[in-house]
Amino acid sequence: MSYVLKKSKADSAVDTVLYAVLAAFALATLFPLYYVFVVSVTPFAELMRNGGFVILPNQVTFDAYKEIFSSSRIPRALQVTVTITLLGTFLNLVVTTLLAYPLSKKFVPGRSFFLLAIVFTMLFSGGLIPSYLVVRAIGLYDTIWALVVPGMVSAFNLLIMKTYFESLPAELEDAAKVDGCGDVSTLARIVLPLSMPIMATLGLFYGVTHWNEYFKGIMYISDRSLYPMQVLLRNMIQTPNVSQELMITNTLQAAQLPPETIKMATVVVAIVPILLVYPFLQKYFIKGMLIGAVKG
Repeated sequence: MSYVLKKSKADSAVDTVLYAVLAAFALATLFPLYYVFVVSVTPFAELMRNGGFVILPNQVTFDAYKEIFSSSRIPRALQVTVTITLLGTFLNLVVTTLLAYPLSKKFVPGRSFFLLAIVFTMLFSGGLIPSYLVVRAIGLYDTIWALVVPGMVSAFNLLIMKTYFESLPAELEDAAKVDGCGDVSTLARIVLPLSMPIMATLGLFYGVTHWNEYFKGIMYISDRSLYPMQVLLRNMIQTPNVSQELMITNTLQAAQLPPETIKMATVVVAIVPILLVYPFLQKYFIKGMLIGAVKG
């Protein structure tokens, strides 16, 4: 015999209020993205008629997207951003894993010292000028590697991965060693297959950081052909002549497009790839955060 619990009127009212508040927060979060996209596809004449604010355009045009991709700057900046995101995330995960795995073993000599040194870097840094001088001294300035090598390992992400490794059953590794596996084989065959949630989580952390790379691009890159997407977008926002910044050759068509429309289209191009990737990693992201944050 089953019983169905009915909600009281007070509980239903509370649920209604909560859903309304959540809906309002969702609308406040999504509306700026929606507005950016709408402006990027709204004809200039309609924007002018509505004072630059349009929610539902009567006509849709993709002229702004045609213009920004007719320039060599946007595809090149997008290529640089994709390169540093894929290469940087791969190297981040490799180095973080190779550091976190031995630090998760309490019997490793000097473990406490290295953990203290890692935590110390979360509180104090060498400073901006020394970092810049080091990058120039080792020949990374004005290269793709200047956007990848500095900050190769995040101390926060390293500690999360170390905690995750500590939560794995030690019996699995002991059984692998009994079967003749060394430390490297145990890591590759036992630990890594069980660590996909934390790998996806930290991969998303590192990937989003590289995709939104802005500060290093300003500090370490002076060659315009190596600008990542966010630096190019920043330059577009600061300059009144967007066509000149993007080196658009079709000046007549560019003159018919307002600078704001081209800027909004560039913003859409910059954020869409991350929006497309995140849904596929959301399950692993949530699971990895829950397991990696608390041991046990």
